[in-house]
Amino acid sequence: MNLIGERIKKKRELLKLHLNELAEKVDISPSALSQIEKSKSFPSIMTLKAIADALHTTIGDLVGENDSMANHPVVSKSEIKFVDQNNTGTIVFLLSNHDPNKLMDTYLVRFAKASGIDGLFKTKHGQVFCHVLSGEIRFDLADKSYNLKQGDNIYFNAKISFNAINSNDGLSELLWVQSPPNF
Repeated sequence: MNLIGERIKKKRELLKLHLNELAEKVDISPSALSQIEKSKSFPSIMTLKAIADALHTTIGDLVGENDSMANHPVVSKSEIKFVDQNNTGTIVFLLSNHDPNKLMDTYLVRFAKASGIDGLFKTKHGQVFCHVLSGEIRFDLADKSYNLKQGDNIYFNAKISFNAINSNDGLSELLWVQSPPNF
C-alpha cells in the first residue's frame, strides 16, 4: 500500500502537474494530497478514482496490479513461500514471485528420510528440470530408475509417469523447475 503514494507522485510529476493543480482537479486539499503521496494517509476509493482519472491512468495502475516480476525479480530467503506438504514428509517451497505471465515456476523440494513426491506435482504436461542440492534422490521415469546425487541434474517431459524418492539416510533437497507453472 505504501507504493500507491509513490506511484501517484511519479505520475503527477511525469505530467508536470504541481501538487496544488492535481489537488484542485481531484477536489481535495493540497495537504490531503501530500499526505497521500507520502503514504501517511490512504485515499478513499472515490478519491483514488478521481486521482486516476486526473492522471489519465487507472486505479489498477496506481495500486500496482500491473507490476510484474520485472519490477520484483528478487525473492529473499525470508520471502520463500510454503506451497504444500504431503503425508510422507516432503515439503515444497516456491522460490519465485507470483506473476500471471511467467512461463515457469521454481521450487525447493525438501525430502524427509524415505519420502517422495506423492500427490505434490500432479500436472501431466510441460517439462521439468531438477538439480539435487543435497542428499540422494531416486527418480522413476516411465520404466527406468535414475539415482541422482548432490550436483546431478535430470530433465524430463511431465507427460510420462514420474516419481522422486529420497534414497538418502537423512534430509535431501532438490531444485525443481517446471514449465508451465504447476501450482
